[in-house]
Amino acid sequence: MSESNSSAACVADQNGAVPGEPVKKDENSRRGNWGNQIEFVLTSVGYAVGLGNVWRFPYLCYRNGGGAFMFPYFIMLVFCGIPLFFLELSFGQFTSLGCLGVWRVSPMFKGVGYGMMVVSTYIGIYYNVVICIAFYYFFMSMTNLLPWTYCNNPWNTPDCSGVVGPPRANATFANVSAIMSGVTEIVNRTKRTSPSEEYWRNYVLNISDGIGNFGEVRLPILGCLAVSWVVVFLCLIRGVKSSGKVVYFTATFPYVVLTILFIRGITLDGAISGIKYYLTPQWQKIIDAKVWGDAASQIFYSLGCAWGGLITMASYNKFHNNCFRDSIIISVTNCGTSVYAGFVIFSILGFMAHHLGVDVSEVADHGPGLAFVAYPEALTLLPISPLWSLLFFFMLILLGLGTQFCLLETLVTAVVDEIGTDWIIKNKTYVTLGVAIIGFLLGVPLTTRAGIYWLLLMDNYAASFSLVIISCIMCICIMYVYGHKNYFKDVEMMLGFPPPAFFRICWRFVSPLIITFILIFTVIQYKPITYNDYVYPSWSLVIGFAMALSSVICIPIYALFKIAMSEGSTFLERLKNSVKPDPNWGPALQEHRKGRYATTGPESMEVRPLKEELKNVGKEKLKEEKETEEKKDEIGLTIPGSNGSTLNPTPSA
Repeated sequence: MSESNSSAACVADQNGAVPGEPVKKDENSRRGNWGNQIEFVLTSVGYAVGLGNVWRFPYLCYRNGGGAFMFPYFIMLVFCGIPLFFLELSFGQFTSLGCLGVWRVSPMFKGVGYGMMVVSTYIGIYYNVVICIAFYYFFMSMTNLLPWTYCNNPWNTPDCSGVVGPPRANATFANVSAIMSGVTEIVNRTKRTSPSEEYWRNYVLNISDGIGNFGEVRLPILGCLAVSWVVVFLCLIRGVKSSGKVVYFTATFPYVVLTILFIRGITLDGAISGIKYYLTPQWQKIIDAKVWGDAASQIFYSLGCAWGGLITMASYNKFHNNCFRDSIIISVTNCGTSVYAGFVIFSILGFMAHHLGVDVSEVADHGPGLAFVAYPEALTLLPISPLWSLLFFFMLILLGLGTQFCLLETLVTAVVDEIGTDWIIKNKTYVTLGVAIIGFLLGVPLTTRAGIYWLLLMDNYAASFSLVIISCIMCICIMYVYGHKNYFKDVEMMLGFPPPAFFRICWRFVSPLIITFILIFTVIQYKPITYNDYVYPSWSLVIGFAMALSSVICIPIYALFKIAMSEGSTFLERLKNSVKPDPNWGPALQEHRKGRYATTGPESMEVRPLKEELKNVGKEKLKEEKETEEKKDEIGLTIPGSNGSTLNPTPSA
């Protein structure tokens, strides 16, 4: 093998080429691929492992029976989480298309793809606001003294009671021992608020009295929102080529921080009691339907199913990549991270409860209350507290960015794939910039004094039961409309082996049943949203339901449109034609279109670039051969042989 061929083969191996396939840097040269499979796995881990793993799972675990909650949690992982994860990865990888293009499998269901885009838009808007608040706390931690340590600041109220440091000028206690002896009484007071809570409510948010009272924009938060969107854009400026390099850091460093915080946490007094509170099994709760419902919901939402991100990320894989292996690795890593984060959170909260002389339940919280109130307050009790605060909020930033990358890429890829012209593909960066600017502008209202109310409203409604409906319809379409036998053959053609029998059963029966259970559970357990003591007005709940329905309504609207536009003289004929796979459905590249996908007629849009590429390669080869012949003629005319004739490159017989 020549030196050039060896280097080419090396490049191919580094990029995850499957042995026996043509050696090339990108298998899909028009659309691009991941640099290697490690980049895809890390990106998917960063997408699935988000803020919810840190601020939701530990709270759910201790509230639902501690260690007993692990049993239904892992049952739901095996029977619902991993199968759905594998389904979405294989769906996107088979077609090399985003969440809109994959519905060539049954065009009538393309509204599901639009629903995924709507959900990703909502999540992307408010998720980056949470990231920007983490940025703000990160910047505010760059000081010798954390600003939420004491109660002697202009934003504090007479009800503020700190747990460390010197007392307020008008406080009752005169020394640290007096503070420690009286702190239990203070904690139990109805009006007791911590310095971290008042810093969060009165200074960072300067929260208004209701969701309808927007007030002014909080300029520091707005500035951090701009920083957050700039970071996301720069990391995605070259699509998966740039984000695939960034995730080497953003997807791995949070585990370094978690480990540092865990080691520090377990060395503190009271840490063991906190961990016991987190893990001690309450087996009587295992027969409670709510525990199983919470387990199923947490698995479903934490893996990012039905957002469109899994389909999008997998679409940049090479055709024969083993996405079955990847789905297991990523899903197990996601759930393992949730369990690990619980140790980190509850070791610190146990220390705080020990310090205050109260039960762990008094300090345990979830959501923003954990990330921006409870945990920051616990950090003030540690020596060198700014260092631990910097690490904690840097970890939150990285966890958030990993998810945000995929949300933005989902929208950009859907737009680029749908338009599909050479110009839009070459200028994908401008699409990314446009989506980022729109996302920033839509996030501005969430930086006002009423922003936290709207953020929680979007979190509770925009991405709740609508995701369950979308996922259920996707399973029905693939397994029963397109046909499970057809899809199993597609997966076998792609991976080289059929899906294991367990996954075939789960896809057809078990997972759809669990999804239906989650939907019923969500409806039965529904309670109007509240924020602390604030009850949301009815008109805001109407807006919340409208956001939830806005993604679901895409499905029937597009289905009716597609039926109306399909050929046929009767409704039944139009319906049949609208659910038939599009002629362009199947692998994107001609080299992979085998069996029933072998082209016998006009080539699909994805095949044309390959044909043009082959033509160009052929032209270049002919040109090189022509130049070689000309050089041979020149050599033959100028260099004589020993017998007076010109040298012949072909040896004589």
